[in-house]
Amino acid sequence: MYKTLTGREPAEAILSDAKRRAQALGRSAGLAIVLVGSDPASELYVKKKLEKAASAGVNARLEKLPETATESEVLRLVKSLNRDTSIDGFIVQAPLPKQIDPIRVLEAIEPGKDVDGWTSANLGKLAAGMADALLPATPLGVMKMLEFHGAELRGKHAVVIGRSNVVGKPLALLLLAKDATVTICHSKTQNLAQHTKSADILIAAAGVPNLVKADMVKSGAFVIDVGTTRVGGKTQGDVDFPAVIKKANCSPVPGGVGPLTVAILISNVIEAASRRP
Repeated sequence: MYKTLTGREPAEAILSDAKRRAQALGRSAGLAIVLVGSDPASELYVKKKLEKAASAGVNARLEKLPETATESEVLRLVKSLNRDTSIDGFIVQAPLPKQIDPIRVLEAIEPGKDVDGWTSANLGKLAAGMADALLPATPLGVMKMLEFHGAELRGKHAVVIGRSNVVGKPLALLLLAKDATVTICHSKTQNLAQHTKSADILIAAAGVPNLVKADMVKSGAFVIDVGTTRVGGKTQGDVDFPAVIKKANCSPVPGGVGPLTVAILISNVIEAASRRP
């Protein structure tokens, strides 16, 4: 009765469009991914991004630094990529080792090459409603998933669990731009279920496995699970999917938002390339 909100179909549509736009550029777009250390999950994500970029006709390369790399070494690499005319956009894969300040690294990225959409310049443009912002990949992926699966947003109550700069805050802004009424919940929210039960659209991005139970969900709602926590060697979402899918439309983990995040990243590289003189 209720729909499994898969991400692969809309992701493939986005990648197909990105490939068409890449071919229209008249040159090869360039992507670099900076990976510091050897976190297994990060290495897997990076591999997927590089493969999808190549399939869309993007020249993608990995810039790898050891776990012991200093903040200065990472910043030098970032500044080098800012200057590199063969690179249209790049990302620094999170998480970074503890000796490196992620904010300092992020803010060193040239906003026009910030294809993750995480710099304060791009987030500020999003908040101001400026059309030239490079939008964060995961929040925009959630929006594309909702659109693909026919979720109505105008006038609906959307609840976002999580207030990070990476997902929660930008996603709330994107939902507001589509005329949804938005509530942001977080670790200090009292009586979380009271808020989630009234949600027509519920997005869980807290990083707490199985946080959202079926009795916290409105019947027929659209539930998007952005959580990705490694538990016993497997990736676990924030939503109790087997129970919630019996009551509402729900995205799985894996196979939900993940493919869309990668597709939007590639699309952002093409957009960044198209803006360069």
